[in-house]
Formats: sequence, C-alpha cells, structure tokens
Amino acid sequence: MAKEHQYYIQTEWTGNLGSGTLDYRAYKRDHIISAKEKSATIAGSSDPGFRGDSTRYNPEELFLSSLSACHMLWYLHLASVNGITVLEYIDTAEGTMAEDADGAGRFTSVVLKPHIVIAQAEKVLRAKELHHEAGRKCFIANSVKVAIEYEGEIVAG
Repeated sequence: MAKEHQYYIQTEWTGNLGSGTLDYRAYKRDHIISAKEKSATIAGSSDPGFRGDSTRYNPEELFLSSLSACHMLWYLHLASVNGITVLEYIDTAEGTMAEDADGAGRFTSVVLKPHIVIAQAEKVLRAKELHHEAGRKCFIANSVKVAIEYEGEIVAG
C-alpha cells in the first residue's frame, strides 16, 4: 500500500478595509499563511499587476519557490547518498505565466538555475546527472503541468 501524507495550512484574508469586497478597489489582497506548530507566518498578497502589495509574497512566487525547494531537497538527498559533498546550493529560479484575455492564466515555463559547489572535482558529471533524478522524484514537479527545465551549473570548490 502506498503511503499517504496530509498537509494543512490556513490562509487568512487580512485585506478588509471596512467594506469587504463591495468594489474591486475597496479591499486589499493581503493575507497570512500559517500552519499549526509553525513559528512563523508568511505575509502574502496578489501580484502587483493584480492590485497586490509588492512587499509580500504572491501565489506565483510561492509556487515557484515550492518547485525550487522541492528540487533542492531531493538533489541534496541524492548527492548525499551518491557520495557527493555539496558545499553550496543557490537557485535563481525563473517562471513565466501567460494571462489570457479573460483573466485566466497558467505558467508556461519554469527554469531552475541552481549554482552548486561540490567538494569533489571528479564527481561533477555525476552531480549534473542527479538533476534529472531529482526532477523525477520531486513531489511538487510531479503535480504540475508545466515542464520544468534545469540550467544550473556545478563547480568544484
């Protein structure tokens, strides 16, 4: 039997300026994301192009960060079990979303661009190969339609 894991979060809208959603411009898109037993909350809003607060994370950024973090965590695991010592991992992920005339939209591309420093120069090739395996194992990547590309670099440090 397959394992199942359950996750629970709470998203609380905090943008009521006094009249609720009486008008499209009458409310803020601000919200707080939290989970039981977590010490910190995430301040969210919509993208500034949709009347959101640019100082808060928007769902599109959180989606991209979920893909990036999932890939990184799998990559670090695979490096460890393959005897590759990762010294540094910094991903500058990019995503593109296309918006339709009716307001609907979707991500059309996601590119993960991790810069990885490993201890063993002789294992750079194997370290590069691990990206494909990490991509196949990432739970988040396996749950979305958009193709995910990897354009990172691996150097020995």
